[in-house]
Amino acid sequence: MAAVDRVLVVMMVLIAMLAIGFNTVSADPDLLQDVCVADPTSGIMVNGFTCKQNAIAQDFFFAGLSMPGLTNNTFGSLVTPANVMQIPGLNTLGVSMARIDYAPGGLNPPHTHPRATEIVFVLEGALNVGFITTANVLITKTIQKGEVYTFPKGLVHFQKNDGKVPAAVIAGFNSQLPGTQVLGATLFGASPPVPDNVLTKAFQIGTEEVEKIKSKFAPMK
Repeated sequence: MAAVDRVLVVMMVLIAMLAIGFNTVSADPDLLQDVCVADPTSGIMVNGFTCKQNAIAQDFFFAGLSMPGLTNNTFGSLVTPANVMQIPGLNTLGVSMARIDYAPGGLNPPHTHPRATEIVFVLEGALNVGFITTANVLITKTIQKGEVYTFPKGLVHFQKNDGKVPAAVIAGFNSQLPGTQVLGATLFGASPPVPDNVLTKAFQIGTEEVEKIKSKFAPMK
Protein backbone atom coordinates (compact mmCIF):
# COMPACT_ATOMS: atom_id res chain seq x y z
CA MET A 1 0.00 0.00 0.00
CA ALA A 2 1.38 3.40 -0.97
CA ALA A 3 2.24 5.90 1.74
CA VAL A 4 -0.51 8.29 0.58
CA ASP A 5 -3.09 5.48 0.74
CA ARG A 6 -1.99 4.56 4.27
CA VAL A 7 -2.38 8.19 5.37
CA LEU A 8 -5.89 8.33 3.89
CA VAL A 9 -6.87 5.10 5.67
CA VAL A 10 -5.54 6.43 9.00
CA MET A 11 -7.43 9.71 8.52
CA MET A 12 -10.67 7.85 7.74
CA VAL A 13 -10.28 5.71 10.87
CA LEU A 14 -9.63 8.82 13.01
CA ILE A 15 -12.67 10.60 11.57
CA ALA A 16 -14.83 7.53 12.28
CA MET A 17 -13.55 7.34 15.86
CA LEU A 18 -14.23 11.04 16.42
CA ALA A 19 -17.75 10.64 15.01
CA ILE A 20 -18.44 7.77 17.42
CA GLY A 21 -16.94 9.70 20.33
CA PHE A 22 -19.11 12.78 19.72
CA ASN A 23 -22.31 10.78 19.07
CA THR A 24 -23.98 10.80 22.50
CA VAL A 25 -27.22 9.02 23.33
CA SER A 26 -28.58 11.96 25.29
CA ALA A 27 -30.05 14.98 23.53
CA ASP A 28 -28.78 17.20 26.35
CA PRO A 29 -25.21 18.29 27.23
CA ASP A 30 -23.19 15.81 29.31
CA LEU A 31 -22.92 16.43 33.04
CA LEU A 32 -19.61 17.44 34.60
CA GLN A 33 -20.36 16.32 38.17
CA ASP A 34 -22.25 13.52 39.92
CA VAL A 35 -25.48 15.51 40.30
CA CYS A 36 -26.71 18.99 39.45
CA VAL A 37 -30.14 19.36 41.05
CA ALA A 38 -32.04 22.13 39.26
CA ASP A 39 -32.59 25.39 41.10
CA PRO A 40 -35.60 26.95 39.29
CA THR A 41 -35.50 29.95 41.63
CA SER A 42 -32.09 31.06 40.36
CA GLY A 43 -32.02 34.27 38.36
CA ILE A 44 -29.06 33.07 36.31
CA MET A 45 -29.99 32.16 32.73
CA VAL A 46 -28.20 29.10 31.29
CA ASN A 47 -29.04 26.36 28.77
CA GLY A 48 -30.77 24.28 31.43
CA PHE A 49 -30.84 25.10 35.15
CA THR A 50 -28.17 26.12 37.63
CA CYS A 51 -27.33 23.65 40.41
CA LYS A 52 -28.66 24.09 43.90
CA GLN A 53 -26.31 23.81 46.86
CA ASN A 54 -27.38 20.55 48.53
CA ALA A 55 -29.12 17.52 47.01
CA ILE A 56 -31.70 15.47 48.93
CA ALA A 57 -33.52 12.23 48.09
CA GLN A 58 -36.75 14.06 47.22
CA ASP A 59 -34.96 15.85 44.37
CA PHE A 60 -34.79 12.51 42.51
CA PHE A 61 -38.30 11.22 43.32
CA PHE A 62 -41.74 11.61 41.72
CA ALA A 63 -44.90 9.58 42.38
CA GLY A 64 -47.07 11.26 39.75
CA LEU A 65 -47.03 8.41 37.21
CA SER A 66 -48.48 5.81 39.58
CA MET A 67 -52.14 6.70 39.03
CA PRO A 68 -54.23 7.23 35.86
CA GLY A 69 -54.85 10.83 34.83
CA LEU A 70 -58.28 12.34 34.19
CA THR A 71 -59.20 12.17 30.50
CA ASN A 72 -62.49 14.10 30.57
CA ASN A 73 -61.30 16.79 28.16
CA THR A 74 -61.68 17.72 24.49
CA PHE A 75 -59.17 15.14 23.24
CA GLY A 76 -59.92 12.39 25.75
CA SER A 77 -56.26 12.08 26.78
CA LEU A 78 -53.93 13.39 29.46
CA VAL A 79 -50.13 13.63 29.53
CA THR A 80 -48.54 13.55 33.00
CA PRO A 81 -44.90 14.66 32.59
CA ALA A 82 -41.98 13.53 34.72
CA ASN A 83 -39.23 15.84 33.50
CA VAL A 84 -36.84 18.25 35.19
CA MET A 85 -39.74 20.49 36.17
CA GLN A 86 -41.16 17.71 38.36
CA ILE A 87 -37.85 15.97 39.21
CA PRO A 88 -35.10 18.58 39.73
CA GLY A 89 -32.48 15.82 39.99
CA LEU A 90 -32.90 15.12 36.25
CA ASN A 91 -31.03 18.33 35.46
CA THR A 92 -28.07 17.46 33.14
CA LEU A 93 -28.97 13.74 33.09
CA GLY A 94 -30.58 13.82 29.63
CA VAL A 95 -33.63 11.63 30.38
CA SER A 96 -37.27 12.08 31.35
CA MET A 97 -40.58 10.22 31.28
CA ALA A 98 -44.31 10.77 31.02
CA ARG A 99 -47.52 8.83 31.50
CA ILE A 100 -50.24 9.24 28.87
CA ASP A 101 -53.80 8.10 29.56
CA TYR A 102 -56.50 7.74 26.90
CA ALA A 103 -60.25 7.42 27.27
CA PRO A 104 -62.02 5.16 24.74
CA GLY A 105 -61.73 7.11 21.49
CA GLY A 106 -59.12 9.40 23.07
CA LEU A 107 -56.42 11.08 21.00
CA ASN A 108 -53.01 12.48 21.83
CA PRO A 109 -53.18 14.93 18.90
CA PRO A 110 -50.43 15.41 16.29
CA HIS A 111 -47.43 17.02 17.95
CA THR A 112 -43.63 17.10 17.98
CA HIS A 113 -40.87 16.99 20.59
CA PRO A 114 -38.17 19.34 19.24
CA ARG A 115 -35.50 18.16 21.68
CA ALA A 116 -36.01 14.40 22.02
CA THR A 117 -36.81 11.01 20.56
CA GLU A 118 -39.74 9.31 22.33
CA ILE A 119 -40.31 5.63 23.10
CA VAL A 120 -43.59 4.35 24.56
CA PHE A 121 -44.45 1.15 26.45
CA VAL A 122 -48.13 0.18 26.51
CA LEU A 123 -49.42 -0.36 30.05
CA GLU A 124 -53.05 -1.07 29.17
CA GLY A 125 -55.25 -1.27 26.10
CA ALA A 126 -54.27 -0.84 22.46
CA LEU A 127 -53.36 2.22 20.42
CA ASN A 128 -53.14 3.23 16.78
CA VAL A 129 -49.88 5.18 16.62
CA GLY A 130 -47.85 6.78 13.87
CA PHE A 131 -45.38 9.42 12.78
CA ILE A 132 -44.89 11.34 9.55
CA THR A 133 -41.50 11.66 7.86
CA THR A 134 -40.20 14.84 6.24
CA ALA A 135 -41.12 13.21 2.92
CA ASN A 136 -44.76 13.18 4.14
CA VAL A 137 -44.82 9.38 4.53
CA LEU A 138 -47.07 8.10 7.33
CA ILE A 139 -45.58 5.18 9.28
CA THR A 140 -48.27 3.68 11.49
CA LYS A 141 -49.03 0.58 13.55
CA THR A 142 -51.44 -0.75 16.18
CA ILE A 143 -49.64 -1.56 19.43
CA GLN A 144 -50.94 -3.70 22.30
CA LYS A 145 -50.28 -4.08 26.03
CA GLY A 146 -46.61 -4.84 26.69
CA GLU A 147 -45.43 -3.60 23.29
CA VAL A 148 -43.09 -0.71 22.47
CA TYR A 149 -43.03 1.93 19.72
CA THR A 150 -40.60 4.74 18.91
CA PHE A 151 -41.16 8.26 17.54
CA PRO A 152 -38.03 9.89 16.04
CA LYS A 153 -36.91 13.27 17.33
CA GLY A 154 -38.74 16.27 15.89
CA LEU A 155 -41.20 14.33 13.68
CA VAL A 156 -44.96 14.88 13.91
CA HIS A 157 -46.63 11.92 15.64
CA PHE A 158 -49.86 10.87 17.39
CA GLN A 159 -51.56 8.13 19.40
CA LYS A 160 -55.24 7.21 19.14
CA ASN A 161 -57.27 4.82 21.30
CA ASP A 162 -59.79 3.24 18.93
CA GLY A 163 -60.82 0.68 21.54
CA LYS A 164 -63.77 0.59 23.91
CA VAL A 165 -61.66 0.52 27.10
CA PRO A 166 -59.13 3.01 28.51
CA ALA A 167 -55.49 2.77 27.46
CA ALA A 168 -52.23 4.03 28.94
CA VAL A 169 -48.52 4.20 28.09
CA ILE A 170 -45.28 5.13 29.80
CA ALA A 171 -43.13 7.30 27.54
CA GLY A 172 -39.38 7.80 27.75
CA PHE A 173 -37.36 10.71 26.28
CA ASN A 174 -33.64 11.30 25.79
CA SER A 175 -33.90 14.83 27.16
CA GLN A 176 -34.53 16.28 30.61
CA LEU A 177 -37.04 18.66 28.99
CA PRO A 178 -38.13 17.41 25.53
CA GLY A 179 -40.64 20.17 24.83
CA THR A 180 -43.97 19.63 23.07
CA GLN A 181 -45.60 21.50 20.21
CA VAL A 182 -49.19 20.45 19.48
CA LEU A 183 -49.82 21.47 15.89
CA GLY A 184 -53.37 22.77 16.29
CA ALA A 185 -52.65 24.77 19.43
CA THR A 186 -49.32 26.04 18.05
CA LEU A 187 -50.81 27.40 14.84
CA PHE A 188 -54.28 28.45 15.95
CA GLY A 189 -53.73 29.24 19.63
CA ALA A 190 -50.49 31.23 19.57
CA SER A 191 -50.27 34.49 21.50
CA PRO A 192 -49.98 36.93 19.81
CA PRO A 193 -51.96 35.08 17.12
CA VAL A 194 -50.59 33.92 13.77
CA PRO A 195 -52.06 36.33 11.16
CA ASP A 196 -55.21 35.08 9.44
CA ASN A 197 -53.75 35.67 5.98
CA VAL A 198 -50.88 33.31 6.79
CA LEU A 199 -53.25 30.54 7.88
CA THR A 200 -55.76 31.04 5.07
CA LYS A 201 -53.00 30.69 2.48
CA ALA A 202 -51.23 27.82 4.25
CA PHE A 203 -54.40 25.72 4.66
CA GLN A 204 -56.27 27.01 1.59
CA ILE A 205 -59.34 27.97 3.64
CA GLY A 206 -61.25 31.20 4.23
CA THR A 207 -60.90 33.72 7.04
CA GLU A 208 -64.21 32.59 8.56
CA GLU A 209 -62.93 29.04 8.89
CA VAL A 210 -59.66 30.27 10.41
CA GLU A 211 -61.48 32.36 13.02
CA LYS A 212 -63.74 29.41 13.87
CA ILE A 213 -60.74 27.14 14.47
CA LYS A 214 -58.93 29.86 16.44
CA SER A 215 -61.93 30.18 18.75
CA LYS A 216 -61.51 26.52 19.72
CA PHE A 217 -57.82 27.00 20.56
CA ALA A 218 -58.11 30.43 22.20
CA PRO A 219 -55.51 30.79 25.01
CA MET A 220 -57.01 30.46 28.48
CA LYS A 221 -57.04 33.72 30.46
